[in-house]
Amino acid sequence: MQTNILICGVGGQGIVLTSKLIAAAAMASGMPVMSAETIGMAQKGGSVFSFLRVGEGLHCPMFAQGCADILIAFEPAEAVRMLPYLKKGGRIIVNTHPIMPVTATLKGSDYTGREMLGYLAEQNAELTLIDGEKACADIGSPRALNMVMLGQAVQSGVLPFDLAEIEDVMKKTVKPQFVDMNSKALRYTV
Repeated sequence: MQTNILICGVGGQGIVLTSKLIAAAAMASGMPVMSAETIGMAQKGGSVFSFLRVGEGLHCPMFAQGCADILIAFEPAEAVRMLPYLKKGGRIIVNTHPIMPVTATLKGSDYTGREMLGYLAEQNAELTLIDGEKACADIGSPRALNMVMLGQAVQSGVLPFDLAEIEDVMKKTVKPQFVDMNSKALRYTV
C-alpha cells in the first residue's frame, strides 16, 4: 500500500522540515519513501510544496492530480491551489491563519482566508481546521506551527506511523533546546 502526501504553504513556515521528518520516520520504520520539493520561493514568502510517497512499488516521488491521500496546508490559499491533487474523500488539514500575498498587499486588497476555508469546506474531503495562531500561542512559540500540523496529520490516522515514531526522528533532527517545545507541539490537540 502507498500513501501519497502533499504539504504546502509559504516560505518560512517549516514545510521542508515537516517533509524531512515524515521521510525520516518512514525510513526508520523500514518503509520506502520518495520526496520532491519546490522551495525556490521559500526565502521570499512564496509558495512552497512537497510531494511525499510512502510504501512499496514507488518509481517516482511525484503523483498525479487526484491521488493525494492527505493535504497538509499551512496556509488556506495554498490549500486551494493544491486541492486538485487531493483524491475524493481525502483528508485536508489546514491552518486557518492566512498569510497575505505580496501582490495583495501592494494592491491594498483584503485577504482574510475565509473564502478559501469556505471553498475547502464544500469539497468531498475530511477537513480539519487548525487555528495556528492560537496553537502557537498555547505552546509558547510562533515557530511551532509545523509540528502542530504534523502532529494533527499523524493523529488523523492517514500517515503510516505514530507520534512516537515522529518524535524519535524529531529528537535526532532539531537542536536539543527545541526538543521539548516541538514535542509539546506534536501532541497539541485541536
